[in-house]
Amino acid sequence: MTEDEMTEGTCPHCSGKHKERDLSEYKDLMNRLKRIEGQVRGVEGMLESNAYCTDILMQVSAITCALNSFNKVLLANHMKTCIAEGIRNGDDSIIDEFVVTLQKLMK
Repeated sequence: MTEDEMTEGTCPHCSGKHKERDLSEYKDLMNRLKRIEGQVRGVEGMLESNAYCTDILMQVSAITCALNSFNKVLLANHMKTCIAEGIRNGDDSIIDEFVVTLQKLMK
């Protein structure tokens, strides 16, 4: 990321669009991410303490499941809000965008 992008608050990997989330959605997503962050730190600690490989693998699998769950919740919220609103407003391009997103998620 360039210094200009950092100061402007933009990301070269993002669409540039923004979404205002209601408080309950925001809190739910943040809580999920904080738990995942804690799990990742736990794996880091396991590695530092020379934990057995399969024990680490099981924890990484749990992190993967938690990330998949996060994605499912975020995807459902996106469909119920952004996509539904776009369709109601007559913006059919939102469907094409969604199809591209699903294709990327299903790699």
